[in-house]
Amino acid sequence: MNWISDIESCGVHDDWIHRLDVLLTSSQSISSSLDDIVDSLRNGEHLTFDQGLRLWNHTNLSEVAHLANMCKVARYGNHVFFNSNLHVNQTNICTLACKFCAFRRGPKAKDAYALDADEFVHRIIPFEHIIDELHTVGGLHPDWDVTYYEHLFSSLKLRFPHIHIKSLSAVEIKHIAEVSGISPRALLSRLMRAGLDSLPGGGAEILDDDVRNVICYGKEGSDEYISIHRDAHSIGMPTNCTMLFGTIETPTQRISHLCRLRELQNETQGFQCFVPYPYLPDNSRLPEAQLASANEVLRVISVSRLMLDNIPHIKAYRMNIGDWLSEIALHHGADDFDGTVGHEEIMHEAGSNAILGYSKSELIKFIHDSNGIPVQRNSIYTKFNRFDDDDHYESTIVLPLLSEAGD
Repeated sequence: MNWISDIESCGVHDDWIHRLDVLLTSSQSISSSLDDIVDSLRNGEHLTFDQGLRLWNHTNLSEVAHLANMCKVARYGNHVFFNSNLHVNQTNICTLACKFCAFRRGPKAKDAYALDADEFVHRIIPFEHIIDELHTVGGLHPDWDVTYYEHLFSSLKLRFPHIHIKSLSAVEIKHIAEVSGISPRALLSRLMRAGLDSLPGGGAEILDDDVRNVICYGKEGSDEYISIHRDAHSIGMPTNCTMLFGTIETPTQRISHLCRLRELQNETQGFQCFVPYPYLPDNSRLPEAQLASANEVLRVISVSRLMLDNIPHIKAYRMNIGDWLSEIALHHGADDFDGTVGHEEIMHEAGSNAILGYSKSELIKFIHDSNGIPVQRNSIYTKFNRFDDDDHYESTIVLPLLSEAGD
Protein backbone atom coordinates (compact mmCIF):
# COMPACT_ATOMS: atom_id res chain seq x y z
CA MET A 1 0.00 0.00 0.00
CA ASN A 2 1.38 3.41 -1.00
CA TRP A 3 0.56 6.83 0.42
CA ILE A 4 2.03 10.32 0.58
CA SER A 5 2.47 13.02 3.22
CA ASP A 6 3.71 16.59 3.41
CA ILE A 7 7.28 17.49 4.34
CA GLU A 8 6.41 18.86 7.79
CA SER A 9 4.09 16.16 9.17
CA CYS A 10 6.29 13.37 7.75
CA GLY A 11 3.54 10.75 7.90
CA VAL A 12 2.31 11.49 11.42
CA HIS A 13 -1.40 10.89 12.03
CA ASP A 14 -3.20 14.26 12.08
CA ASP A 15 -5.09 13.26 15.23
CA TRP A 16 -2.13 11.73 17.07
CA ILE A 17 -2.74 13.76 20.25
CA HIS A 18 -6.31 12.40 20.45
CA ARG A 19 -5.01 8.88 19.80
CA LEU A 20 -2.44 9.34 22.57
CA ASP A 21 -5.14 10.53 24.95
CA VAL A 22 -7.11 7.34 24.25
CA LEU A 23 -4.02 5.18 24.83
CA LEU A 24 -3.12 6.98 28.06
CA THR A 25 -6.70 6.72 29.35
CA SER A 26 -6.74 2.96 28.80
CA SER A 27 -3.32 2.42 30.40
CA GLN A 28 -3.23 1.31 34.03
CA SER A 29 0.51 0.83 34.43
CA ILE A 30 1.89 4.32 35.09
CA SER A 31 2.93 5.45 38.58
CA SER A 32 1.02 8.31 40.15
CA SER A 33 4.35 10.17 40.49
CA LEU A 34 4.20 10.69 36.73
CA ASP A 35 0.62 12.01 36.68
CA ASP A 36 1.64 15.54 35.74
CA ILE A 37 3.75 14.19 32.86
CA VAL A 38 0.84 12.09 31.64
CA ASP A 39 -1.42 15.17 31.80
CA SER A 40 1.08 17.20 29.76
CA LEU A 41 1.27 14.45 27.14
CA ARG A 42 -2.50 14.14 27.03
CA ASN A 43 -2.86 17.89 26.47
CA GLY A 44 -0.21 18.07 23.76
CA GLU A 45 2.08 20.24 25.90
CA HIS A 46 5.87 20.27 25.79
CA LEU A 47 7.36 18.48 28.77
CA THR A 48 9.40 20.88 30.86
CA PHE A 49 13.12 20.57 31.51
CA ASP A 50 12.38 19.40 35.06
CA GLN A 51 9.90 16.79 33.82
CA GLY A 52 12.51 15.49 31.39
CA LEU A 53 15.07 15.19 34.15
CA ARG A 54 12.55 13.35 36.32
CA LEU A 55 11.94 10.88 33.50
CA TRP A 56 15.67 10.37 33.24
CA ASN A 57 15.92 9.64 36.98
CA HIS A 58 12.71 7.58 37.19
CA THR A 59 13.69 4.19 38.56
CA ASN A 60 11.23 2.20 36.45
CA LEU A 61 12.53 2.24 32.87
CA SER A 62 9.60 0.06 31.76
CA GLU A 63 7.17 2.85 32.64
CA VAL A 64 9.18 5.44 30.73
CA ALA A 65 9.39 3.06 27.78
CA HIS A 66 5.65 2.41 27.94
CA LEU A 67 4.90 6.13 27.74
CA ALA A 68 7.32 6.56 24.84
CA ASN A 69 5.88 3.60 22.98
CA MET A 70 2.36 4.98 23.33
CA CYS A 71 3.60 8.29 21.90
CA LYS A 72 5.05 6.40 18.94
CA VAL A 73 1.96 4.24 18.39
CA ALA A 74 -0.27 7.32 18.53
CA ARG A 75 1.72 8.81 15.67
CA TYR A 76 2.30 5.75 13.48
CA GLY A 77 0.56 2.66 14.81
CA ASN A 78 2.90 -0.31 14.36
CA HIS A 79 4.64 1.12 11.31
CA VAL A 80 8.44 0.91 11.31
CA PHE A 81 10.15 3.04 8.67
CA PHE A 82 13.25 2.27 6.62
CA ASN A 83 14.80 3.24 3.32
CA SER A 84 17.25 1.88 0.77
CA ASN A 85 20.42 3.83 1.31
CA LEU A 86 24.17 3.80 0.83
CA HIS A 87 26.89 5.54 2.84
CA VAL A 88 29.92 6.89 0.98
CA ASN A 89 32.44 9.17 2.67
CA GLN A 90 34.23 11.60 0.38
CA THR A 91 37.40 11.85 2.50
CA ASN A 92 38.83 10.83 5.85
CA ILE A 93 41.37 13.67 5.81
CA CYS A 94 40.45 16.22 8.47
CA THR A 95 41.94 19.40 9.86
CA LEU A 96 40.47 18.57 13.28
CA ALA A 97 41.33 15.71 15.64
CA CYS A 98 38.23 15.19 17.81
CA LYS A 99 38.94 12.83 20.68
CA PHE A 100 35.95 10.60 20.03
CA CYS A 101 36.62 10.17 16.28
CA ALA A 102 38.28 6.99 14.97
CA PHE A 103 37.62 7.87 11.31
CA ARG A 104 39.82 10.94 10.90
CA ARG A 105 43.26 10.72 9.25
CA GLY A 106 45.99 13.26 8.65
CA PRO A 107 46.86 14.01 5.02
CA LYS A 108 50.09 11.98 5.18
CA ALA A 109 48.56 8.85 6.71
CA LYS A 110 48.98 5.70 4.64
CA ASP A 111 45.24 5.04 4.63
CA ALA A 112 44.17 8.64 3.99
CA TYR A 113 41.94 9.11 0.94
CA ALA A 114 40.09 11.84 -0.93
CA LEU A 115 37.64 10.88 -3.68
CA ASP A 116 37.22 12.92 -6.81
CA ALA A 117 33.80 13.02 -8.48
CA ASP A 118 34.57 10.14 -10.87
CA GLU A 119 35.77 7.89 -8.04
CA PHE A 120 32.69 8.80 -6.02
CA VAL A 121 30.35 7.95 -8.91
CA HIS A 122 32.17 4.64 -9.41
CA ARG A 123 31.41 3.62 -5.81
CA ILE A 124 27.69 4.20 -6.33
CA ILE A 125 27.23 2.43 -9.68
CA PRO A 126 26.92 -1.10 -8.17
CA PHE A 127 24.02 0.14 -6.01
CA GLU A 128 22.30 2.61 -8.32
CA HIS A 129 19.24 0.44 -9.04
CA ILE A 130 18.60 -0.59 -5.41
CA ILE A 131 19.00 2.64 -3.45
CA ASP A 132 17.06 5.88 -3.27
CA GLU A 133 19.34 7.76 -0.84
CA LEU A 134 23.03 8.58 -0.71
CA HIS A 135 24.34 9.53 2.73
CA THR A 136 27.73 11.20 2.54
CA VAL A 137 29.78 13.03 5.15
CA GLY A 138 33.53 13.25 5.60
CA GLY A 139 36.49 15.00 7.13
CA LEU A 140 37.33 18.69 6.82
CA HIS A 141 39.63 18.61 3.81
CA PRO A 142 41.96 21.64 3.99
CA ASP A 143 41.82 22.38 0.25
CA TRP A 144 38.22 21.72 -0.78
CA ASP A 145 35.97 24.73 -1.18
CA VAL A 146 32.45 25.13 -2.50
CA THR A 147 33.50 24.35 -6.08
CA TYR A 148 34.51 20.78 -5.21
CA TYR A 149 31.12 20.07 -3.64
CA GLU A 150 29.16 21.82 -6.38
CA HIS A 151 30.94 19.67 -8.94
CA LEU A 152 30.43 16.54 -6.85
CA PHE A 153 26.70 17.04 -6.25
CA SER A 154 25.94 18.13 -9.81
CA SER A 155 27.85 15.10 -11.15
CA LEU A 156 25.88 12.79 -8.88
CA LYS A 157 22.53 14.30 -9.85
CA LEU A 158 23.40 14.08 -13.54
CA ARG A 159 24.33 10.39 -13.25
CA PHE A 160 21.75 9.36 -10.61
CA PRO A 161 18.80 11.79 -10.79
CA HIS A 162 16.54 9.46 -8.76
CA ILE A 163 18.87 9.35 -5.72
CA HIS A 164 18.35 11.78 -2.85
CA ILE A 165 21.62 13.35 -1.67
CA LYS A 166 21.80 13.70 2.12
CA SER A 167 25.19 15.17 2.86
CA LEU A 168 27.40 17.35 5.06
CA SER A 169 27.29 17.88 8.80
CA ALA A 170 27.13 21.34 10.32
CA VAL A 171 30.88 21.49 10.93
CA GLU A 172 31.49 20.63 7.27
CA ILE A 173 29.18 23.46 6.25
CA LYS A 174 31.08 25.83 8.54
CA HIS A 175 34.48 24.69 7.24
CA ILE A 176 33.57 24.80 3.54
CA ALA A 177 32.01 28.24 3.96
CA GLU A 178 35.15 29.55 5.65
CA VAL A 179 37.46 28.08 3.00
CA SER A 180 35.19 29.56 0.31
CA GLY A 181 34.90 32.99 1.94
CA ILE A 182 31.10 32.96 2.00
CA SER A 183 28.40 32.61 4.66
CA PRO A 184 26.97 29.22 5.61
CA ARG A 185 23.57 30.26 4.24
CA ALA A 186 25.07 31.31 0.89
CA LEU A 187 26.96 28.01 0.76
CA LEU A 188 23.81 26.01 1.44
CA SER A 189 21.93 27.88 -1.27
CA ARG A 190 24.65 27.15 -3.82
CA LEU A 191 24.88 23.49 -2.86
CA MET A 192 21.10 23.12 -2.95
CA ARG A 193 21.12 24.40 -6.54
CA ALA A 194 23.89 21.91 -7.33
CA GLY A 195 21.84 18.97 -6.05
CA LEU A 196 22.14 18.75 -2.24
CA ASP A 197 18.72 17.70 -0.92
CA SER A 198 19.06 17.54 2.87
CA LEU A 199 21.50 17.52 5.80
CA PRO A 200 21.98 14.39 7.92
CA GLY A 201 22.33 16.28 11.21
CA GLY A 202 25.58 14.78 12.47
CA GLY A 203 28.00 16.72 14.63
CA ALA A 204 25.58 17.96 17.28
CA GLU A 205 27.38 15.80 19.86
CA ILE A 206 26.14 17.56 23.04
CA LEU A 207 24.98 21.15 22.58
CA ASP A 208 26.96 22.39 25.54
CA ASP A 209 30.24 24.16 24.91
CA ASP A 210 31.85 22.95 28.14
CA VAL A 211 31.47 19.39 26.84
CA ARG A 212 32.46 20.30 23.29
CA ASN A 213 35.66 21.99 24.43
CA VAL A 214 36.79 18.64 25.84
CA ILE A 215 35.59 16.11 23.26
CA CYS A 216 35.72 18.12 20.01
CA TYR A 217 37.66 21.33 20.58
CA GLY A 218 37.74 23.44 17.41
CA LYS A 219 34.49 22.12 16.04
CA GLU A 220 31.48 24.36 15.56
CA GLY A 221 30.01 25.70 18.80
CA SER A 222 26.55 24.75 19.98
CA ASP A 223 25.10 28.07 18.80
CA GLU A 224 26.74 27.58 15.39
CA TYR A 225 25.18 24.12 15.03
CA ILE A 226 21.75 25.60 15.71
CA SER A 227 22.40 28.55 13.37
CA ILE A 228 23.51 26.36 10.46
CA HIS A 229 20.42 24.18 10.73
CA ARG A 230 18.27 27.29 11.00
CA ASP A 231 19.90 28.52 7.75
CA ALA A 232 19.15 25.20 6.03
CA HIS A 233 15.52 25.28 7.15
CA SER A 234 15.16 28.90 6.02
CA ILE A 235 15.91 27.95 2.39
CA GLY A 236 13.57 24.95 2.46
CA MET A 237 16.19 22.28 3.10
CA PRO A 238 15.05 19.68 5.67
CA THR A 239 17.54 18.20 8.11
CA ASN A 240 17.91 15.58 10.77
CA CYS A 241 19.44 16.23 14.19
CA THR A 242 21.54 14.05 16.46
CA MET A 243 23.00 13.54 19.92
CA LEU A 244 26.22 11.72 20.79
CA PHE A 245 26.00 10.58 24.40
CA GLY A 246 28.11 8.52 26.76
CA THR A 247 31.22 10.70 26.74
CA ILE A 248 31.54 13.16 29.65
CA GLU A 249 28.13 14.83 29.65
CA THR A 250 25.64 14.80 32.52
CA PRO A 251 21.92 13.90 32.35
CA THR A 252 21.19 17.61 32.81
CA GLN A 253 23.23 18.44 29.70
CA ARG A 254 21.42 15.73 27.73
CA ILE A 255 18.00 17.16 28.61
CA SER A 256 19.22 20.66 27.81
CA HIS A 257 20.37 19.37 24.41
CA LEU A 258 16.89 18.03 23.67
CA CYS A 259 15.30 21.32 24.73
CA ARG A 260 17.55 23.31 22.39
CA LEU A 261 16.60 21.13 19.43
CA ARG A 262 12.94 21.43 20.35
CA GLU A 263 13.18 25.21 20.52
CA LEU A 264 14.60 25.44 17.00
CA GLN A 265 11.92 23.06 15.76
CA ASN A 266 9.26 25.34 17.24
CA GLU A 267 10.75 28.13 15.15
CA THR A 268 11.43 26.38 11.81
CA GLN A 269 9.67 22.97 11.64
CA GLY A 270 12.68 21.82 9.62
CA PHE A 271 13.87 18.79 11.63
CA GLN A 272 12.42 15.50 10.43
CA CYS A 273 14.21 12.88 12.50
CA PHE A 274 16.26 12.77 15.70
CA VAL A 275 19.13 10.27 15.80
CA PRO A 276 20.64 9.54 19.24
CA TYR A 277 23.69 7.30 19.38
CA PRO A 278 26.14 6.30 22.10
CA TYR A 279 29.88 6.86 21.96
CA LEU A 280 31.80 3.82 20.72
CA PRO A 281 35.24 3.77 22.36
CA ASP A 282 37.31 1.57 20.08
CA ASN A 283 40.21 3.28 18.28
CA SER A 284 39.54 6.73 19.72
CA ARG A 285 41.11 8.86 22.46
CA LEU A 286 38.62 9.59 25.21
CA PRO A 287 39.57 7.49 28.26
CA GLU A 288 37.38 9.62 30.54
CA ALA A 289 34.23 8.59 28.65
CA GLN A 290 31.49 7.14 30.85
CA LEU A 291 30.12 4.79 28.16
CA ALA A 292 26.41 4.05 27.91
CA SER A 293 24.87 0.74 28.95
CA ALA A 294 22.13 -0.90 26.90
CA ASN A 295 19.53 0.31 29.43
CA GLU A 296 20.92 3.83 29.15
CA VAL A 297 20.64 3.75 25.35
CA LEU A 298 17.01 2.70 25.65
CA ARG A 299 16.30 5.37 28.24
CA VAL A 300 17.80 8.07 25.98
CA ILE A 301 15.55 6.92 23.12
CA SER A 302 12.47 6.82 25.35
CA VAL A 303 13.07 10.23 26.93
CA SER A 304 13.87 11.70 23.52
CA ARG A 305 10.52 10.54 22.14
CA LEU A 306 8.72 12.11 25.08
CA MET A 307 10.64 15.40 25.06
CA LEU A 308 10.80 15.93 21.28
CA ASP A 309 7.07 15.98 20.68
CA ASN A 310 7.48 18.32 17.70
CA ILE A 311 10.13 16.27 15.84
CA PRO A 312 8.30 13.56 13.90
CA HIS A 313 10.69 10.60 13.89
CA ILE A 314 13.13 8.96 16.31
CA LYS A 315 15.70 6.65 14.74
CA ALA A 316 17.15 3.46 16.19
CA TYR A 317 20.50 3.86 14.45
CA ARG A 318 21.46 0.24 14.01
CA MET A 319 24.87 1.11 12.52
CA ASN A 320 25.75 2.28 16.01
CA ILE A 321 23.67 0.29 18.50
CA GLY A 322 23.36 -2.95 16.51
CA ASP A 323 20.37 -4.93 15.30
CA TRP A 324 19.45 -6.54 18.62
CA LEU A 325 19.26 -3.29 20.58
CA SER A 326 17.60 -1.51 17.65
CA GLU A 327 14.80 -4.07 17.71
CA ILE A 328 14.22 -3.42 21.41
CA ALA A 329 14.38 0.34 20.77
CA LEU A 330 11.38 -0.03 18.44
CA HIS A 331 9.38 -0.72 21.62
CA HIS A 332 10.92 2.25 23.47
CA GLY A 333 9.71 5.07 21.22
CA ALA A 334 11.85 4.65 18.08
CA ASP A 335 9.95 4.27 14.80
CA ASP A 336 12.73 4.40 12.18
CA PHE A 337 15.15 1.55 11.54
CA ASP A 338 17.51 3.45 9.24
CA GLY A 339 18.05 1.52 6.00
CA THR A 340 19.84 -1.13 4.03
CA VAL A 341 23.19 0.74 4.32
CA GLY A 342 25.29 -0.86 1.61
CA HIS A 343 28.49 0.58 3.08
CA GLU A 344 29.49 2.46 6.24
CA GLU A 345 32.88 3.51 7.63
CA ILE A 346 32.62 6.00 10.49
CA MET A 347 30.79 3.82 13.06
CA HIS A 348 32.67 0.70 12.01
CA GLU A 349 36.03 2.43 12.44
CA ALA A 350 34.86 3.23 15.98
CA GLY A 351 34.04 -0.40 16.76
CA SER A 352 30.55 -1.08 15.42
CA ASN A 353 29.98 -4.64 14.21
CA ALA A 354 26.51 -3.97 12.77
CA ILE A 355 25.79 -5.96 9.63
CA LEU A 356 26.13 -4.03 6.39
CA GLY A 357 24.31 -4.60 3.13
CA TYR A 358 21.02 -6.11 4.23
CA SER A 359 18.82 -6.77 1.22
CA LYS A 360 15.44 -5.12 1.36
CA SER A 361 13.73 -8.44 2.04
CA GLU A 362 16.07 -9.18 4.96
CA LEU A 363 15.31 -5.79 6.51
CA ILE A 364 11.58 -6.30 5.99
CA LYS A 365 11.76 -9.71 7.66
CA PHE A 366 13.68 -8.24 10.59
CA ILE A 367 10.98 -5.61 11.14
CA HIS A 368 8.21 -8.22 10.82
CA ASP A 369 10.01 -10.34 13.42
CA SER A 370 9.94 -7.39 15.83
CA ASN A 371 6.13 -7.23 15.43
CA GLY A 372 6.33 -4.11 13.32
CA ILE A 373 4.82 -3.35 9.92
CA PRO A 374 7.67 -2.44 7.52
CA VAL A 375 7.19 0.81 5.62
CA GLN A 376 9.72 1.89 3.04
CA ARG A 377 10.00 5.67 3.00
CA ASN A 378 11.79 8.20 0.89
CA SER A 379 14.45 10.36 2.52
CA ILE A 380 12.14 13.21 3.52
CA TYR A 381 9.19 11.11 4.73
CA THR A 382 6.72 12.18 2.06
CA LYS A 383 6.28 8.88 0.16
CA PHE A 384 5.59 5.54 1.79
CA ASN A 385 5.18 1.93 0.71
CA ARG A 386 3.88 -0.54 3.31
CA PHE A 387 4.72 -4.25 3.27
CA ASP A 388 2.10 -6.36 5.02
CA ASP A 389 2.62 -9.88 6.36
CA ASP A 390 1.03 -11.47 3.32
CA ASP A 391 3.10 -9.50 0.81
CA HIS A 392 5.47 -11.66 -1.22
CA TYR A 393 8.97 -10.43 -1.88
CA GLU A 394 12.28 -11.98 -2.88
CA SER A 395 15.78 -10.70 -2.12
CA THR A 396 16.65 -10.91 -5.80
CA ILE A 397 13.79 -8.64 -6.85
CA VAL A 398 14.35 -4.91 -6.96
CA LEU A 399 11.21 -3.25 -5.63
CA PRO A 400 10.16 0.08 -7.19
CA LEU A 401 11.84 3.18 -5.86
CA LEU A 402 9.55 5.38 -3.83
CA SER A 403 10.00 8.19 -6.33
CA GLU A 404 8.46 5.90 -8.91
CA ALA A 405 5.61 4.62 -6.75
CA GLY A 406 2.07 5.66 -7.49
CA ASP A 407 1.09 8.95 -5.85
